[in-house]
Amino acid sequence: MRYSVIKENDIFLLFDKLGDVSKADENSLGLYTRDTRFLSRMELYLNGSKPTLLDLKTEGNNEAVVLATNPEMSTAGGWVVPPHSLFIRRHLFISGGALYEKILLRNYHRQEIEVSLDLYVEADFTDIFEVRGCVSGGMGRNPSVTVGRRELAFQYRGADGLTRRTEIKLDPAPDAVSAGGKLEYRVKLPVNGTFGVTLFVAPSIEGEPRPSQRNTTAVLRSIKKSRRAWLRGCTEIVTDNPDFNSWVSQSLIDLRALMVDFGDGLFPVAGIPWFAVPFGRDSIITAVQTLLLNPSIARAIIRTLARYQGQRVDPWRDEQPGKIPHEIRRGELANLRRIPHTPYYGTVDATPLFLVLLAEYYHWTGDEAFVREYLPAVDYALGWIDEYGDRDGDGFVEYLKESPAGIENQGWKDSGDSIVHKSGALAEAPIALAEVQGYIYDAKIKWAAIFDGMGNNAKAEELRKSAVSLRQNFRRAFWMEGDGFIALALDKDKRRVETVTSNGGHCLWSGLLDEHAAQRVARRLLAPDMFSGYGIRTMSNKARAYNPISYHNGSVWPHDNSLIVMGLVRYGFRQEANLVIEGLFQAARHFGYRLPELFCGFAREEGRPVPYPAACSPQAWAAGTVFLVLQAILGLFPRVTAGEVFLDPVLPESISFMRIKNLQVGPGTVDLLVRREGGRSYWELLRNGSGLRIVRGLLHPAA
Repeated sequence: MRYSVIKENDIFLLFDKLGDVSKADENSLGLYTRDTRFLSRMELYLNGSKPTLLDLKTEGNNEAVVLATNPEMSTAGGWVVPPHSLFIRRHLFISGGALYEKILLRNYHRQEIEVSLDLYVEADFTDIFEVRGCVSGGMGRNPSVTVGRRELAFQYRGADGLTRRTEIKLDPAPDAVSAGGKLEYRVKLPVNGTFGVTLFVAPSIEGEPRPSQRNTTAVLRSIKKSRRAWLRGCTEIVTDNPDFNSWVSQSLIDLRALMVDFGDGLFPVAGIPWFAVPFGRDSIITAVQTLLLNPSIARAIIRTLARYQGQRVDPWRDEQPGKIPHEIRRGELANLRRIPHTPYYGTVDATPLFLVLLAEYYHWTGDEAFVREYLPAVDYALGWIDEYGDRDGDGFVEYLKESPAGIENQGWKDSGDSIVHKSGALAEAPIALAEVQGYIYDAKIKWAAIFDGMGNNAKAEELRKSAVSLRQNFRRAFWMEGDGFIALALDKDKRRVETVTSNGGHCLWSGLLDEHAAQRVARRLLAPDMFSGYGIRTMSNKARAYNPISYHNGSVWPHDNSLIVMGLVRYGFRQEANLVIEGLFQAARHFGYRLPELFCGFAREEGRPVPYPAACSPQAWAAGTVFLVLQAILGLFPRVTAGEVFLDPVLPESISFMRIKNLQVGPGTVDLLVRREGGRSYWELLRNGSGLRIVRGLLHPAA
């Protein structure tokens, strides 16, 4: 990975292997919050030289320790200090909206060393859209600098009228502080002597509370306490495979790193560095993936997204009444409406996925009071599907970009070249995506059952009839008999986009297909042109547009695979599901147990999985992948309102033993033990505090 990251709530630091935010960096390092870079340089030099790295280790989501030593260097007195004479420890951590750094120098040389420890700091207050190169210039930044004996403050008055400030405090006071951002310590280190510096870097925005500095020991204690509390609230998963356990552990850390509380509980932002904000689709899918881990994640996402549900027709933001947002930004460019992300609603799938998530949350928790609270949002979302989503009344939901600053393709494959005909020609909008019709079918079937249970039989029957009609029409419009597969989409002329892609696999997850079609789709997904050995590609390698190094036309996306795996299990294709699971597991091992947003689609026979150069890491639905994989392995389908939990585990070859503890279903928790012997998997109920009946077997796809 080109950078390291630590993050806590809404603030994160991107830094290099030495712990620096380098001015010459090309990876846009810095300290970010509220879509703004509050620190654009933070570099450490010893006698004018950069240290030599020994080790870098991140602790949890919000701590990092860099160990380094000196290169050969000259002192002011003219003598040469041999390399490896000094030990440097940099401990970086984030808490309470601020960055802390503790620097320690120790002299291991046989005589006293004179050292100039120099820190260079700068703050440019650049909006993250400018950092990314999505919007060019025009803000005209000239931050003012205030210098004190032991502090330095940068301040910028934005074009949006808000003052942004970065305050840096040091202990002890430097020997020299310059307005150019140089902080200098002149140190004499005796043999085995030490010297330490503590930095406190506090970003703030006018009108909001400034972070307050705390004792670092107390801060570190609170960090560890918060980490323990997060783990206590999650399901505990242990297997007999240490590598699989490491995949689970790293995913837990990454999910915690991505959490931000926007007022409704911990909400996983999409990914670091560019998407550390609330997203609709990404966050919803992450919540679906992690119901097994912690249902409170879903609860927070439902609350937050419902608060931003579309209220009016606004073409600039691609907004319509009832629509769930795509992305919410809070930086200077958003405040000035230079970008439409206030929120931006250019997503065709977040609205039906919101309905699916709320229904699944109900299945897992049985929390009827919560679900009833959001029935107006459900009605609003269903209304959007039929009134605004189906633009021409043909029964399918399409998308069409209306905002001049919006996204052309508004499904999860949102790059400009992702919806492409067999000929290589790009499909023209309005476009009806295959997987979106599946999400809508699933949402309507689920909500028909919920409305039945709540006594609203008329609404239930209306939704059920609509879903049945959609399923029939979908087969006629999307099925490609020659390929035994589902078309990617319908274009503006209702022509099939017949490129074979992974999108059709989502229709297994949604239960849209009949048994015969599902069997053929499953077979094709596991064919060599689609399955790389590490996962299912986004596009067949036989397609004209295939490119294994592309964003969506041949790469492998872990979250995409997790939904397909769950769909394979839903139809009973356990062997096929476990084949994909094993591929993802091997990929996770190669990526240090942190699956990236995506990786290249080269075949496994060609070697280890190849990183995609601009993938977000950590990324929410990549981190969530292992937990939906675990649900698929367990064949776990709670139906709390019916008083039942369906369970049918099939362990993959890499696992012979699995213990699940504190699994939250309904009003309580469950502990399970699963083992594989002689090619078969067996489960034992160790504790049932849920009051629910555990049923052996899979839930039927239509249920």
